[in-house]
Amino acid sequence: MTLLIIGCGRVGSALANLYNHNGHEVTVIDELAEAAANLAPEFDGAFFRGAGLDVDLLKEAGIEDVDVCIAVTDGDNTNLVVAQIARQQFEVPCIVARVYDPYRAKFYSGHGINVVSPVALTVDLMHEAVCEFRGEATIE
Repeated sequence: MTLLIIGCGRVGSALANLYNHNGHEVTVIDELAEAAANLAPEFDGAFFRGAGLDVDLLKEAGIEDVDVCIAVTDGDNTNLVVAQIARQQFEVPCIVARVYDPYRAKFYSGHGINVVSPVALTVDLMHEAVCEFRGEATIE
């Protein structure tokens, strides 16, 4: 499997290290050159410094041939635009975008993009913990 990960912070680098360790071909893009330090010493994938919204850089990083594109920058707008570019322009088979805003996440999840919303997940998990403490069933 070939993956392109946009964003090399804690989540992006952890995913890159995980997939690379499991034998997958991983390429990472981040605006900060020092973000490459988040990758494991044994990481043997590629790292590109630049904006994930730069279509020429996406091409250079191999977006035309990837199986998966993951957008995990710290900006919802960037992640959503990268996801849309990957879907519409390059027809990447699997696209995953982190979107903090749960309302935007819900909207885009219905439009061909796999969306993970840390805020929505945290709310759900905390609600379940409170319900468990009180001996209640969770409310949907």
